[in-house]
Amino acid sequence: MKETQNFTKGNILTSLVRFALPVLAALFLQTMYGAVDMLVVGRFATAADVSAVSTGSWLMQLITSFVVGIAMGTTVLLGRRLGEGKPEEAGKIIGASIVLFTIIGVVITFFMELCAVPVAQIMRTPIEAFDATVLYVRICSAGSVFIVAYNVLGSIFRGIGDSRMPLVTVAIACVFNIAGDFLLVGVFGMATAGAAIATVLAQALSVIISVLIIRRQKLPFTFRRTDIVFDRKRMGSVFRLGLPIAFQDLLVSISFLAITAIVNSLGVIPSAGVGVAEKLCGFIMLVPSAFNQSMSAFVAQNMGAGRMDRAKRALLCGIGMSLVVGVFMAWLSFFHGDLLAGLFARDEAVIAAAADYLKAYAIDCLLVSVMFCMIGYFNGCGKTLFVMLQGIAGAFGVRIPVSLIMSRIKPVSLFKVGLATPCSSVVQIILCVGYFLLLSRRKSKKEVVE
Repeated sequence: MKETQNFTKGNILTSLVRFALPVLAALFLQTMYGAVDMLVVGRFATAADVSAVSTGSWLMQLITSFVVGIAMGTTVLLGRRLGEGKPEEAGKIIGASIVLFTIIGVVITFFMELCAVPVAQIMRTPIEAFDATVLYVRICSAGSVFIVAYNVLGSIFRGIGDSRMPLVTVAIACVFNIAGDFLLVGVFGMATAGAAIATVLAQALSVIISVLIIRRQKLPFTFRRTDIVFDRKRMGSVFRLGLPIAFQDLLVSISFLAITAIVNSLGVIPSAGVGVAEKLCGFIMLVPSAFNQSMSAFVAQNMGAGRMDRAKRALLCGIGMSLVVGVFMAWLSFFHGDLLAGLFARDEAVIAAAADYLKAYAIDCLLVSVMFCMIGYFNGCGKTLFVMLQGIAGAFGVRIPVSLIMSRIKPVSLFKVGLATPCSSVVQIILCVGYFLLLSRRKSKKEVVE
């Protein structure tokens, strides 16, 4: 496969950027994929429907984050085997991953269908949006198997150094989702239900078409149907490596759900405003997120090849490039948040609430440029337990307590509530830098002894 890259040699900056650009494009389309629901519902439905899609999307994002975290175990293991020069193991790892994620998809479907109402209650969903939120979650949950397959496909190809196939996958889903939203919500007036149905159908069609495309490609390893077996050892390896990342992502998502619940208690306008702002943040954070994913694949291959020097230099390159873009996005979010929010809402009150919340995220634009790259670096190194611990510290030690305190300071300001996020990022960066220095010191001592 021509798109497969060997990260253990060649110019670091060029290799990293070449891999990151398709990842960035895929993330952009995936963010558009989620934002289109909000945009179309905001144009053709009510503030209550916007609130329902916002809350329901966060619940489904929680599930998706968990799946992507576990799938990172597949990405890292594949990268290591390629770096070690053992491509024959790749097919078996993928076969075991398929079985593992099929089981996970079935469990998620059953759990979310059963718990849709209680979870919406825990989220303090506004009364006006409660039934629509439950409906959105149940419809999306019915397609959990496709959500899982959709994300696992991306993790597999990033692991073998191909960032273009995930781009094709998400592009297909995005096109179908946009068409479905305008048809079901704009033409047939199905509001929240239409947005949910369009999401599920788009992912299902994307998975089917992507599999047909993949079958025509030549893979850089041998993969047979006989590799799709219940391989406890390899499934365990993927799960153990990915679980800390998944748990961290899950807890981070829960912390943002907690903030959403806090804001929901303030009323439907703040709820809708924060929902719009969070959709915009998906775009604002695209570049750091792209380098996060790219860094994991890049570092994993170099770790397998024993090239720690290249891994560290890649980290510095990623941080530098993310910061350049972060400065611009911070300026745009702080001074022109109302213009951005106007893309997703018509209600002036909702736009004002979203703009107020975005000012806090403007600060975080600079911080995540450092934090996301470091997290990707540690994931690639296999230090997923540390990634989980620092995520827990940021989410439950800072983000939730600060947002709760700010929500009780009168007069309530969404800017103050939003400050919980950059406060959390500061703490996580301190932990990441400290751990990076600790690992470097240990390595230096080991080299001296040897």
